[in-house]
Amino acid sequence: MLNDSLVKSLLTTIVEDEANLAVIESLNDGIETDEEIAEKTGIKLNIVRKILYKLYDKGLASYKRSKDSETQWFTYSWKFESNEIKRLVKEENEKAIKYYSDILEEENNVFFICPEGHVRFDYNLATQYDFMCPECGEELVFHDNTSIIKECKEIIENCKETFEKFSEKNG
Repeated sequence: MLNDSLVKSLLTTIVEDEANLAVIESLNDGIETDEEIAEKTGIKLNIVRKILYKLYDKGLASYKRSKDSETQWFTYSWKFESNEIKRLVKEENEKAIKYYSDILEEENNVFFICPEGHVRFDYNLATQYDFMCPECGEELVFHDNTSIIKECKEIIENCKETFEKFSEKNG
């Protein structure tokens, strides 16, 4: 599943760099400690730990802590929770759809903008300011949001199609 483009994109967003996906691959290969991962991948230990905690925060990694009886130091053994990927993909897809659906609520409004780019108001708010920009005093002009609405609809449709294909492929 790690080779799926949707999963890879999501994981890259979490770990902030495609090169850092090596941490996940190491976990998937059975390497458990942060020191071992750093050694295998060549990624600095503090960055490996940062990545592991990000994965942990998203529910994609878990750990067990054990204490060395001689040194009294704790060792953390990490595990990649690959079964949580489906949940996270679904969750992120739903967030994106909600975000763009909220923007689509603009479909029922008329907007006015400052020619200098200071403000963007719906009709009701523009009337409160007598169609004048409160920052520079310029007259507000009509803003056609047709392209924004069209783009949002396309993005929502794409999200739905992509998730449907992902679900079919990954059960």
